[in-house]
Amino acid sequence: MYILITYDVETISEQGQKRLRSVAKVCKNYGQRVQNSVFECEVTEAQYSLIKGELSRIIDEKMDSIRFYHLNKNKTHSVETLGKQKSYDVNDVFIL
Repeated sequence: MYILITYDVETISEQGQKRLRSVAKVCKNYGQRVQNSVFECEVTEAQYSLIKGELSRIIDEKMDSIRFYHLNKNKTHSVETLGKQKSYDVNDVFIL
């Protein structure tokens, strides 16, 4: 499944800043950052359940929000960007 995760975490407090870093770290484990608070992820149903669980344990539901966008289920994904493009195809080989 191809999903887009966006989040808005309160960062006025030190605890909020810590939550923000934790949310970003979890998202980075499952996908690619495409903007400051936006990640593109291709995950299985099991991974989707895991990421939702991990993120729900981190955030303060009264102050923070996370949105999951389920994108087309076809094998071909269309992403249009304006400006500087830093992304890569999540299905391509990635060598470190």
